Amino acid sequence: MPDFNDLTLLPFCVGLTLLGLIGSWAAWRRRGLAAGTRGVAWSLLPVSLYLTGLLELVWDVVRSAVSWITHLIFSPTVWAGVALFGVSVVLYVVSGVARSRRGDAPREPKKSKPTGELTTTGPAPASAAPAKAAKPKAKGGQQDSSEFDEIEDILKRHGIN
Repeated sequence: MPDFNDLTLLPFCVGLTLLGLIGSWAAWRRRGLAAGTRGVAWSLLPVSLYLTGLLELVWDVVRSAVSWITHLIFSPTVWAGVALFGVSVVLYVVSGVARSRRGDAPREPKKSKPTGELTTTGPAPASAAPAKAAKPKAKGGQQDSSEFDEIEDILKRHGIN
């Protein structure tokens, strides 16, 4: 791959900029000020990259990437490394599956709290109660039982049994 050459790239960048400015003028005449201004912005990039030294940086990055890709494709050592990387990922995933099936996952110790006692986090949840509360019995027939049914539904939606 050719090396970075100042004498070749400066005329190339100036030529790209001039072609872009001519195209920008044509776009401005056909499609208006916004299209022409956007074309000028893109046209000035090659010379600005050359003058700031970023063009050499971009050239080096592209050359290094192409070199890495060609070495990747034609090197059996690199392919062995890629294969070992794949094997290690597969083994890691398999160990996670095996751990979850066997139950080796670390567990936090369970602390039992007395039911109904206030703690720093609030009262114990109703599901922790050892026995379910007795349901109130309807005295007045249909009207009372429908009210209790509605109350039970609301409590169940909030997780209170």
